[in-house]
Amino acid sequence: MHAYVTNQGDKTVSVYRIEGDGALTAVPGSPFPGGFDPAGVAVDILGRVAYVVNNPGPGSISAFHIKKDGALTPIAGSPFPAGANPTSIAVDVLGRFVYATNFADGTISAYRIGLYGALTQLASSPFPAAGAAPIFIAVDLWGRFAYEADFGGGFGGGIGGGVSAYRIGADGGLTPIAGSPFAAGVDPRCVALDPLCRFAYVANVNASFQPNANNVSAYSIGPDGALTPVTGSPFPSGTEPISVAVDFFGRFAYVANKGDNNVSAYRIGLDGALTLIMGSPFPSGIEPYSVAVDSFGRFAYVTNAGDNTVSGFQIGLDGSLNPVPGSPFPSGNAPSFITISH
Repeated sequence: MHAYVTNQGDKTVSVYRIEGDGALTAVPGSPFPGGFDPAGVAVDILGRVAYVVNNPGPGSISAFHIKKDGALTPIAGSPFPAGANPTSIAVDVLGRFVYATNFADGTISAYRIGLYGALTQLASSPFPAAGAAPIFIAVDLWGRFAYEADFGGGFGGGIGGGVSAYRIGADGGLTPIAGSPFAAGVDPRCVALDPLCRFAYVANVNASFQPNANNVSAYSIGPDGALTPVTGSPFPSGTEPISVAVDFFGRFAYVANKGDNNVSAYRIGLDGALTLIMGSPFPSGIEPYSVAVDSFGRFAYVTNAGDNTVSGFQIGLDGSLNPVPGSPFPSGNAPSFITISH
């Protein structure tokens, strides 16, 4: 397995081999040129292609072939045009489509993946987002639904945002689900889905002391993709919860708290409710930004934008986090998003 980290400060992508003990080893040639101000990163489920959104202005998506050792080589035609200020990207599990949120123009760009990983924008793309500031998108593992977090009033806006739900058509098009958008907390930033597509979790990043800030909203996912708040939601987190991830078996959820320099760990109940794990929160580096869990549920990794490192943790049987040997690991300048090839 490999981990991929976008470094916004030096416009690169760091690639690491995940060792048997969870330690990270940079692959030969890493870091690789990532485009102009790389932000979100996604890898197809077979680990063949990586996509990186480039954030400023009229944005773009850089596409890379992944070699056997994890190294990146640009795909012909890359970068591909996106909307204004794209921030996140997702690949559907069947490797058919790519979706990118365009923060500045309130749209979602949708693409068909070609034979060699090149992107062709759908004729009906971009799709209008339900909110004004779409910032993160996730696709369920059955390729049926997409969920997009809308960042309230924008950066520093402090306005309650929402989560928009879409049905994915056979052609990759997005159709809003009845009842969408669904209410979230103040400035939702990230959305994560459990692997069985039962629950969705949203990190509400606003650091103010407003009601419904600094917490995690939890929802059950209906057969039609609609979201219903889980009893007890939202659940408290640390300060500025900026990212959330769920382990591949749907047992635990992890939230990076940027303002507290730590990671909150939760056990997921049968009803989707979150219960803090003993010892939580666990220390990370400075300004943790993005969290990801490997597909075997053994390790969790967190990018630390404030000290240019990646923290690696072994996941205990109870969901607790223990640093892996050598952690934290050096990254590029201002590491932001992380994803793991399965």
